[in-house]
Amino acid sequence: MTLSLSEQGCFFAGGRYLTNQAGQQIRVGQMFVQYQIPASRTQPFPVVMWHGGGQTGTNFLSTPDGRAGWADHFLRQGYAVYVVDQPARARSGYFAEVYGPARQPNTQAIAERFTAPERYNQYPQAKLHTQWPGTGVAGDPVFDQFFSSQVEDIADVSVIEQLNRDAGKALLDRIGPAILLTHSQSGPFGWVLANDHPARVKGILAIEPNGPPLHENAFAPPPEHFADGILGRVWGITRGPLAFQPAAATPAALDLVRQAAADAPGLVRCWVQPAPARQLPHLKGIPILIVTSEASYHASYDHCTAKFLAQAGVPNTFVRLQDIGIRGNGHMMMLEKNNLEIAAFLTRWAQEHIR
Repeated sequence: MTLSLSEQGCFFAGGRYLTNQAGQQIRVGQMFVQYQIPASRTQPFPVVMWHGGGQTGTNFLSTPDGRAGWADHFLRQGYAVYVVDQPARARSGYFAEVYGPARQPNTQAIAERFTAPERYNQYPQAKLHTQWPGTGVAGDPVFDQFFSSQVEDIADVSVIEQLNRDAGKALLDRIGPAILLTHSQSGPFGWVLANDHPARVKGILAIEPNGPPLHENAFAPPPEHFADGILGRVWGITRGPLAFQPAAATPAALDLVRQAAADAPGLVRCWVQPAPARQLPHLKGIPILIVTSEASYHASYDHCTAKFLAQAGVPNTFVRLQDIGIRGNGHMMMLEKNNLEIAAFLTRWAQEHIR
């Protein structure tokens, strides 16, 4: 089926000039944005597609085995689509002198978490993974295509969040109110932009957003399965401050506590606020969908992000794909064999809830 466009192009959002160590003027912090607007645009708000860690906007353009990606699906449903490369990533440019050390992708970590978790069984849900289009390991042509798209990113994730917070504002200033589709590492960008500019964020489709609250999750051998990793999102769901009510002068003021017991077997014990919980008034009223797949490492803890938001007075819809009949997916669901089935669910939900 032919896809007709009325406009397409690219631009950079945000950025600033500074002087490098050699005394030369350079520009940093800019975010590359590629956009397409369908000829038959029926939806009032564009969708901004924000990739995760080590990734680029290619995640949404097509799959590594050559099928249509989420960007095409949303275009066919009448949405204008903006696909970004995060600052300091891919076409946005990397300046080590300014951004600091980078972390590099490796085939073992990618296979364990993204493409073949069923081979490594690091978490209880891993064995359910069936949807990657190939063997999921180096040497398979589909894996090789996917791994070729993996790039260095900034080792200090708090720097990544601030860069995207700034560039995201510049993007919304340019295109106006939008729906944010975030994935993994970019999950907190949706929360901070909604916090800072609630009138500009019309809805958030959070695909396995970076979490769980507070500590990173570290997988442990059975029967424990889970352990607290490093302190990650000190403000609960973000690394940077949010406008809590009553105000929290420091992250420590949130006084988060660990659940005594997990909500169900195979799940982590969430970090939550003690009652009465501080609220996040700027996020209230923004339609929020959090989607988690059946076989992802996020399956054990994304409910904690939904719980944190609800406790802070932010209604949200938390959906496990298996509960709506979509089985076997991992973390990179936008690239897997049934990617368009998931995209169809996202657009249906958005059309029903985002006005």
